[in-house]
Amino acid sequence: MTSPTTPDPTPGGRDETGTEFASVDALAGLAREVDGLRRAVDPLRAVGGRVDDLARLVAQLADTVTALSQRPGPAPAPSWLMVPADPAVVERVLVELCAWLHAIFLRYPDAAGALPPCWLWHADVVEELLWLMHAWCAAYQGKGASVQLAGDWHDRQRPGVVRRIKQNAGSCSIERHQTRPGWDHRPTGATPVPGNDAVGVIAGWWAVRRDDPAPEPATAPSPAGAAPHGGHHR
Repeated sequence: MTSPTTPDPTPGGRDETGTEFASVDALAGLAREVDGLRRAVDPLRAVGGRVDDLARLVAQLADTVTALSQRPGPAPAPSWLMVPADPAVVERVLVELCAWLHAIFLRYPDAAGALPPCWLWHADVVEELLWLMHAWCAAYQGKGASVQLAGDWHDRQRPGVVRRIKQNAGSCSIERHQTRPGWDHRPTGATPVPGNDAVGVIAGWWAVRRDDPAPEPATAPSPAGAAPHGGHHR
């Protein structure tokens, strides 16, 4: 009796239908390829989350830049020394300043003691008070008002202005600005710039010959009866 034919058990053999069996080596190779693909793909699974995080970060940065660009910059303080030559404008500036002095500045005893009655006749004092008022407004009422600005106003700005007013005009009085024989202390305006007549000479030298010795200054006229510089009276 003839035994039934069995499939060839050897790797790579064929069954009765002629289908080739997958060899053990081929299956092992396929498993290695699948594992390699899995290892390559696994790190990419976190990329989606990282891209989302990056998108949120970029959006936040854009919002921050937009907010900074729309934030108003520091407001410049007006200058009494450069106020427009318009009586209405000048009067408005002084009325606002006087109201602020009464409401804020003069409530401090050291400020009240330093401000002379003739402060309006001192352009430098008005200039100091004007910028100090605007610094106070920026610290307490401006869009950028903050505790830090208020602290700086109290610790540094206000005491500095009070000190300079006291040094420069604290001992002055209304009488010193009145005119009477032998007593003329009227304001004379800004002090003339020393050497202003030499601007052209210095400009020509510095522009094209600055490595050469400076031009010799013109001799200042001597007062009547005074000896020349370095000379002696006989």
